[in-house]
Amino acid sequence: QVQLVESGGGLVQTGNSVRLSCAASGRLSSSAVMAWFRLPPGKEREFIARIRWSGDSTDYADSVKGRFTISRDNAKNTMYLQMDNLNSQDTAVYYCAASEFHNGVYSLRSQIAYPHWGQGTQVTVSS
Repeated sequence: QVQLVESGGGLVQTGNSVRLSCAASGRLSSSAVMAWFRLPPGKEREFIARIRWSGDSTDYADSVKGRFTISRDNAKNTMYLQMDNLNSQDTAVYYCAASEFHNGVYSLRSQIAYPHWGQGTQVTVSS
């Protein structure tokens, strides 16, 4: 069973940066995929970015492309989300998610593709 713990959220000013971490317990195989989603206030949870646990494959939502960078450290079993040039639209609870393998039935941008979720970390961007 994979367990995920996010950290790094908080209050940040517009234009500044913050890095989120997601530590995974349990071994992740090379076929695993991890992702970040966020839940803005009053809206539905949305896909942000995802990364495969091996190789260089990444994907980003258009709303964060060029500002956010997803990465991983396999030795530490940890995924990161570097968020730069933040604005008020980025205020949300950020969740990490993991799938030990992807069978191709669901899009990796879909929440249903990920059976394991962290508890979320709040990021608030103030002007």
